[in-house]
Amino acid sequence: MSACVATGNPRADFHSSPVQRGLSEEHRAIVKSTAPVLAEHGVAITSHFYKRMLNNHPELRNIFNAAHQASGTQPAALAHAVWAYAANIDNLGALTSAVSRIGHKHASLGITPDQYPIVGENLLAAIKEVLGDAVKQPVIDAWAAAYQQLANIFIDFEATLYKKAEESSGGWNGWRKFRVARKVEESDEIISFYLEPVDGGKLPSFTSGQYISVRVFVPELGVYQPRQYSLSDTPERNHFRISVKKEVAKNLAPAGRISNLLHEKVPEGTEIDVSNPYGDFTLDVESNNPVVLISGGVGITPMLSMLGTLTEHAPTRKVVFVHATRSGKVHAMRLYLSQLTKENPQVSKAVFYEEVGDSDEQGRDYDYAGRIDVDKIKDKILLPDADYYLCGPVPFMQTQQKSLEALGVPSERIHSEVFGSGIA
Repeated sequence: MSACVATGNPRADFHSSPVQRGLSEEHRAIVKSTAPVLAEHGVAITSHFYKRMLNNHPELRNIFNAAHQASGTQPAALAHAVWAYAANIDNLGALTSAVSRIGHKHASLGITPDQYPIVGENLLAAIKEVLGDAVKQPVIDAWAAAYQQLANIFIDFEATLYKKAEESSGGWNGWRKFRVARKVEESDEIISFYLEPVDGGKLPSFTSGQYISVRVFVPELGVYQPRQYSLSDTPERNHFRISVKKEVAKNLAPAGRISNLLHEKVPEGTEIDVSNPYGDFTLDVESNNPVVLISGGVGITPMLSMLGTLTEHAPTRKVVFVHATRSGKVHAMRLYLSQLTKENPQVSKAVFYEEVGDSDEQGRDYDYAGRIDVDKIKDKILLPDADYYLCGPVPFMQTQQKSLEALGVPSERIHSEVFGSGIA
């Protein structure tokens, strides 16, 4: 559950009807005035909040990402989100994309309306306990009202997603048991998992770019841990496919607990919990505009789904597939990409290898040495009315966004996927 919606008043009625209420001018002014305080003390408040809430409600440890808790990235992300809400209290439209992104992730985790009061009560208590007598009753009352407003926005948004999932053919809410039917090594560090429903029932369609949550039990923590993985295959199959990179310990970053568990301790035949597909980073399948797909590392996974959909259902739509990876050893699905480009003349590619090995052949395995430089390929990617999709590490996407804009690409035509630590 994201605590981006998290502030509240222990004395307020958090179990009231989830109907959006407007804030009074007085409450709005107070919330806005607290933004500087949140900017200064936000991380201390949110760090205390998570400890407090998870101690009081240990069952929620099955929802929150323990690695993000331990690293401190989630409290920092939450602090920024609470500040952003306070700063934009007069213009909630500025938060629309964040609400959509967070709401989709909430739905993939099965967040329910009765969990919002828990978040609100504990975060407001954390604010009081960290700031002490500096927090007066009018501030508490204002934030109680503000929390209820934002909680209702999320509850209503997520209810729509749940309804759509429930009504779609093969769709469901909550967790569904899937069996790992196959594991396929795609590179030295990426394995694809082919997941089939244990009940043998139908699977819902999805839009290329969406993801599922996968939940596995972690014995050393004694809790379930969910993670989101993009669907790397096209819809209308009898399986879901995710392609998981094994995250090794590097510099100060620990090894990825769940990716390592999936690689090493989840053999074929294992049953795991899976959510319905969600996510708002999706291919516009109604458009006929050219598409430029730009990925880095394991960010290739949703792009492969998009590419497959385009070649299957829009064979006249021009596509440029741009990918950056460290080396040929970690270049996932290289042969598949080469085959698609050979079979589909409307598809071209530009693959960058940061390190070129002795067995790597330019023109076959890769096209350019070094990191992505869009100036080198601007003749390929600067297409009239093209839509650009970015996926990869956040610094990578920020760099590509700036580079594309510097070449004159309108920002509204650039779409990116972000799996942030601030969302559970």
